[in-house]
Amino acid sequence: MEVQEIGVIGTGDMGKLHATEFAKLGYRVNVCDLPEKRGELEANLGDVKGIKILDDGVAVSRRSDLTFYLVEMENTGEALAKYGHSTKKGYVVSLGTSVMTPFVEAAEKYLPKDAHVINWHWLFGHSVIPQGKSSALVNYRSSPEAFQASMGAFGKVGIKIEEILHQDGLLAYQVHDKIMADTQAVTHMGFESMGTAWKNAGFYPWENPQYAGGIDNIKALMTLRVLGGKSHVYGGLAILNPFAQEQISQYARSVSELYAMMVQGDKDGFRKRIAEAAEFVFGNGGKTGLLLDDRIMGEYSLGAIPEEDRKDNTHLSQLAAPDAWRNLRIIPYKNFICKTPPFMLRVGIVEYLFRNPELLEKSIDTALNNKEMIEGDLPFVNAVKEWASIIGRGDMASYKREFENTKSFFPPEKLKAAKKKSDELIERLAA
Repeated sequence: MEVQEIGVIGTGDMGKLHATEFAKLGYRVNVCDLPEKRGELEANLGDVKGIKILDDGVAVSRRSDLTFYLVEMENTGEALAKYGHSTKKGYVVSLGTSVMTPFVEAAEKYLPKDAHVINWHWLFGHSVIPQGKSSALVNYRSSPEAFQASMGAFGKVGIKIEEILHQDGLLAYQVHDKIMADTQAVTHMGFESMGTAWKNAGFYPWENPQYAGGIDNIKALMTLRVLGGKSHVYGGLAILNPFAQEQISQYARSVSELYAMMVQGDKDGFRKRIAEAAEFVFGNGGKTGLLLDDRIMGEYSLGAIPEEDRKDNTHLSQLAAPDAWRNLRIIPYKNFICKTPPFMLRVGIVEYLFRNPELLEKSIDTALNNKEMIEGDLPFVNAVKEWASIIGRGDMASYKREFENTKSFFPPEKLKAAKKKSDELIERLAA
């Protein structure tokens, strides 16, 4: 078989990116979206050479050799139920989102048995240049011929392809989702919790001496980057990923239990737990060069507070991460096969803290002895509990509502600035 025409069902941010990248390579790209979005679709892609706008997913599926479903994750089953039956006989269907389990389940139910399923997940946002970035690939079911033809099309885009295989009794798509539960779901939930905490406390981090400089610059930058995105994307990968609940629950427990030790003054227990977490994560063969340094972090501030006015920080959100990884028996470096930019930066700030003895000791001392800073962490602890509860209930409506409420607290110009700066940082670290 040969891939000549590529279909894109769903032309949101990632759908537009897929369509334009393949059109640049000379493929005919067939696209569609909901009828009410036809005008927007015409305005965005109507004049792009190589792109053909069709009426619906049936029309796209009938003529495309490789069809991507890039709809909201919660609508995957509905889309496949409507359009899957019209898949071109013997050709390929692919997913393009962060959670594969719902797609695989729907594919088994609605796709023809002769359809090949190869899931290709771009591990970055739509504003990041694709070339040279990583992608995860799962060959769920396909013939060698269909696989090679698809790989030929994938390879032309210039994205690094990491094929995920069966492991530890899990099928490849389950391995992918398990990794994503840590590299995306918990990462995003942690940053969202910081944003909610700042909202509830009524201050912007770049104006607060407790959150100025160093890794706090990156925390604020990535929090606003996440909140500048779309709630359905983050809600889908947290709630629809069957492996996310365990990891999110453990992170919430780690935050709560460490905070309880801080409040109770359990200094020996707190230090022992941090030491055990550090040994597990950083003393277990998972060492790399530092991802971040003072010079880089200093360049990505969203505000300007003089160094002499800055206060110490407990960095509870970072202290809790290795504790959660230890309890879950996860070495984060082993998940670098699916290294999304937010996850890399999350690991980067945790790594920087734990591999800087002076900063780590200052953080621990603040957590155990500075009453003002201990009290200042309470909004974060409560926010983590609330986000974990929403995700645990599978409450998509509440997730979206809390996301948008938190997002609305931050000035639009700061959300825009954070996106621009974080794009620059991601490109810099990828170079």
